[in-house]
Amino acid sequence: MPSPSSAVSDSGRPDPSRLWRDGDFRRLWVGQTASQLGEHTSLVVLPLFAVLTLHAGAGQLGVLRAVGQAPILLLSLFVGAWVDRWRTRTLMVLADAGRALALGAAAVTGLLAGLGLPALLVLAFAVGALSVFFDVAYQASLVRLVERDQLVRGNSALEGSRSAAQIGGPALRGVLVSVLSAPIAVASSGVFFALSFLSIRRIDRRESIPERSERPPRVWRRIREGLRFVAGDASLRTVCLASAAFQFSFAAVMTVYLLFLPRDLHLSGTAVGLALAATGPGALLGSLLAARLPSRFGYGAVLVSAAALGDGVFLFVPALHSTSVATVPALLMVNFVFGTFSQLVNVTVMAVRQTVTPDTMQGRAAATINFVGMGLTPLGSILGGLLAEAWGTRTSLLVTALGMLVSPALMTLSPLARLGRTLHAPPGTAVPSA
Repeated sequence: MPSPSSAVSDSGRPDPSRLWRDGDFRRLWVGQTASQLGEHTSLVVLPLFAVLTLHAGAGQLGVLRAVGQAPILLLSLFVGAWVDRWRTRTLMVLADAGRALALGAAAVTGLLAGLGLPALLVLAFAVGALSVFFDVAYQASLVRLVERDQLVRGNSALEGSRSAAQIGGPALRGVLVSVLSAPIAVASSGVFFALSFLSIRRIDRRESIPERSERPPRVWRRIREGLRFVAGDASLRTVCLASAAFQFSFAAVMTVYLLFLPRDLHLSGTAVGLALAATGPGALLGSLLAARLPSRFGYGAVLVSAAALGDGVFLFVPALHSTSVATVPALLMVNFVFGTFSQLVNVTVMAVRQTVTPDTMQGRAAATINFVGMGLTPLGSILGGLLAEAWGTRTSLLVTALGMLVSPALMTLSPLARLGRTLHAPPGTAVPSA
């Protein structure tokens, strides 16, 4: 562990290179990057396997995607309770190994005997469940590996790798399916999880986790403790509510948005894909900005302004028309701005959550916020479809985009808006040890 004197440069300012000199952080970053590439390729490779090999219909494909997403709602709270009692490295390694083996076995079965839709559904659920374990564990792992004054930079680096995977994943999975057979493409996705396994298992820093009693609390009690902790902290409670409001409205927006682009603007599939792809480079920029802006302008100011700008930019979309030559460039700019500021919010919120949460509650806090934030997403998607049918896409897009502004409004009225340029850990919070 670096000594206090090594935390700053000769000028007295925090030394940004200190984070990257930490070998364990580099191993976590490499593993996270590989894992995200595996996750973003498998998210489409599995459906393509169903379409190309099993000739699945639209309804079957929808069921397959829903089954893969179901573990987020079914398991997040339980996983959060377990993460707080285990070494995060162990959980991430086991999740990586499980996903690599599951995808490898599916590929072999597909090549030798054929893989039916029921087996593919089981595979999708298993991979989704293991991804929940990995994602919750990695969100708790950073606090146990680096000092708290490095959380923003660490989150910026990790979320930057996630953004890169969102950009490279679609192109890579297209190449895999085009050049290789579907089963081999599935196996190739598993290779990324194997690479993540090899990197993360080399993390050797001892984590500070609570000692296990002979009779540990029941899992339901631990879940309730997590729920009470998040509900009882004004900042985390606001993060939960703002996240739920955003995810609900954003799901409605995207349902209408994906109808508006081809139907009202008459854009081709290529143009739609190009417009959506602009979110990725924006997210990369947002990750870089998150490493500097909060400490310069204050966490509260950055959160509120970035959320307002990122969410509010969709208000310009209903004004676009298909006859204008500026339509596609405008959509590129909208998605780029949204990607930039939404990622800036994501990284900053994660740093706030990790700082104000005791180490013994990190997993449960992350899982609770994920659970509440993502829980309303299906309802938002349904609402978007109903509004589009009743009011038309242009009006519905304006209404749902206005709904996204509820999230920054909640932040403005909460203690989050008053956060300064430094974050303070709760008394008695453990710090990483060498």
